[in-house]
Amino acid sequence: MRIHRDRSRLSFRRQRRRRSSGLSLMVVTGVLLGVVVMSLNWIGTRLTPFGSQPTKNDFFGMAQDAFTRGNLNDAVHYAQQAIEQDKKNDDALVLLARSLIYRSYNELERSIDRDSALELATEALALDPKNPKLLAIQAYALQAVGRVADSARTAEEALRLSPNDGLARVAMALAYGGAGSFEIALRESQQVAQTTDWQMEGQRAMANSYSDLGDYKAAIEAIEKAISLNKYLAPLYFERALYAMQIGDADAATAAYFQVLTYHPDNVKARLRLCELSSLLRERNAAVQYCHEVTDRAPGYAMGWYQLGMEYFLQGNFKAAQDSLHRCSSLQVMQDVPPSERRFECWYVQGQAAEILGDCPNLLTTYNEFRAMAKDVAVQQTWTYPPEGPPGCGSNGMVTSVPVAPT
Repeated sequence: MRIHRDRSRLSFRRQRRRRSSGLSLMVVTGVLLGVVVMSLNWIGTRLTPFGSQPTKNDFFGMAQDAFTRGNLNDAVHYAQQAIEQDKKNDDALVLLARSLIYRSYNELERSIDRDSALELATEALALDPKNPKLLAIQAYALQAVGRVADSARTAEEALRLSPNDGLARVAMALAYGGAGSFEIALRESQQVAQTTDWQMEGQRAMANSYSDLGDYKAAIEAIEKAISLNKYLAPLYFERALYAMQIGDADAATAAYFQVLTYHPDNVKARLRLCELSSLLRERNAAVQYCHEVTDRAPGYAMGWYQLGMEYFLQGNFKAAQDSLHRCSSLQVMQDVPPSERRFECWYVQGQAAEILGDCPNLLTTYNEFRAMAKDVAVQQTWTYPPEGPPGCGSNGMVTSVPVAPT
């Protein structure tokens, strides 16, 4: 079974129930460990010799330091400064593109960073088309945006010019994995993981390959080695949690998300994942708490309101569910999300909540919005009432003649 990383829904091979009255030992241990790590890091920063810090104008060194600390915003900023100082600083461009790609995995709704990384690499390569370093970073960016065939071809060209280029081989592994050639992807990633340069990237690619092959324990071992090489990068913990979920280890997944929050307290994506995980474990109060934190920090993120609305509905709080799901549907319309890509449940479950509450005006409004939306677009789901309308509401003002695409 292959994990689709572009989906936020989580799945278990087997689920383990936990009592919702308190945190598990694993979770408490993870929180305490995070506090200890933060304290040690603070002390280490104070004891670091001044001479080992980057100089004021060493923007590339500052970008490297920021990346190592998991501060991807600063890494992007300082790498851009380094390129402004020296337009031919290929190392800075590679670091900038990598930082953008990792940042895109770090938070919600950041796919634009992957597009920016590819644009930067492509523009630089146009000025120096035989530069293996630029070919490698373009290949890496191409697989990140899903163009795996182009990525593989570009990586091959980079390796032809520079056979030992580790980043090109990582891009090759990820591209082959994206194309379904998992054994080749594993072989390529193992070569990089055994070297000194790009070892963290190699371990991450190897974890990806093991996961695609269904060997989640090996994937966990590989991603933990990657984490040991850079413990501040949040995307590594998200992947650690994802692999743990596949073997039903909810405690390890929770601890990984808490580790993200230890290093990045404002991270919204970790809170959304904790909401989803708590929902799967039927820990309703915890799920609502985490979802509220998502909507408080990202009020324009429609899927946060969807998840919150679903939790309220499952709790039996139908008025709160109706309100949250209305925010979800309204945001999708205002943000011009194509109808075929909208979350159908934001309308349907909102309507079910209104029906349970006997709120006929809002039920009819929501139902008519959905029917109008489905008029010209092939919406996969169906939602129909008899000609007389919903029970107890009648057909006053109801659209009844609009066909809905079959499932």
